[in-house]
Amino acid sequence: MRIRDALESDAEALATVTDRPREVVRNTIHDRSVRVAVEEDEEGVLGFVAFDVRDGTVHVTDFDGSGSTIERLFEEPRRFARREGMGVEVVVPNDEETSDVIEASGFTASGSGPRFEGRRTTRYRIEFEELDG
Repeated sequence: MRIRDALESDAEALATVTDRPREVVRNTIHDRSVRVAVEEDEEGVLGFVAFDVRDGTVHVTDFDGSGSTIERLFEEPRRFARREGMGVEVVVPNDEETSDVIEASGFTASGSGPRFEGRRTTRYRIEFEELDG
């Protein structure tokens, strides 16, 4: 598996994975930092992570992939945050499998997040001091 910057040509594959319109995904690629995990031969997209910076925090705004792929992809916003001296935050729907992957990526629950499509969410965070170690 290789991690690289998302390209506009990845929009179709990411739209299929996320079940979103291609144009929405294309805009995400242009408006955020987006990394994709691809097979070594570049034939298939295995997952992605999108993130941006607001109010001195790196916010993971979207992601998809298997557990180990997500763990690798989350290294990207963590690396950026460490370099810039910021914390990293992600809000996810309450779901044990997703929580396990997020926690395996170094995040700790920091409280409730906003409701998303009627579902409760949890806010996870890594403070810069934790990234420094």
